[in-house]
This record gives sequence, structure tokens and C-alpha cells, in this order.
Amino acid sequence: MAEDNKLQNATDKLIGKAKELEGRLTGDKEREVEGKTQSLKGQAKDDVQKVRDTAHDAVDAAKGLKGDSDDKDAQ
Repeated sequence: MAEDNKLQNATDKLIGKAKELEGRLTGDKEREVEGKTQSLKGQAKDDVQKVRDTAHDAVDAAKGLKGDSDDKDAQ
């Protein structure tokens, strides 16, 4: 699921940059803003996914530490 999100976020960023460039080249400010918005949306979603991944890793690490202390108590 995370890989699908990363791909979609990268797609949003790339298409957004293309629209932004198209707007700049044609003088279409609305298209330029649309592209910038899409690119920023992709970046924001990418940042949120990174935070999620970091939180999941921290939880997994904490579970691993808890499991280690439980094993020591059993001995």
C-alpha cells in the first residue's frame, strides 16, 4: 500500500511540474498555478507518508524492545 502511495505522490509531483512548466511557457497563469498546486499536493502527501513510515518503524522498534525485556524476565 505504501509503495502505491509513493508512486501516486511521485506522479502528482511530476504531472504538476509539467503543468506548471506548460503554464509558464504559454503564459497561462491559471495552468501554472494548477500545476504548482498539484506538485505541492504530491509533496505534502509524500511527507505525510514519510511520517507514517517513521511512526510505524518506531512502534515496531518499541515492540521489539518490549519483547526483549519479556524474554529476559522469563529466564
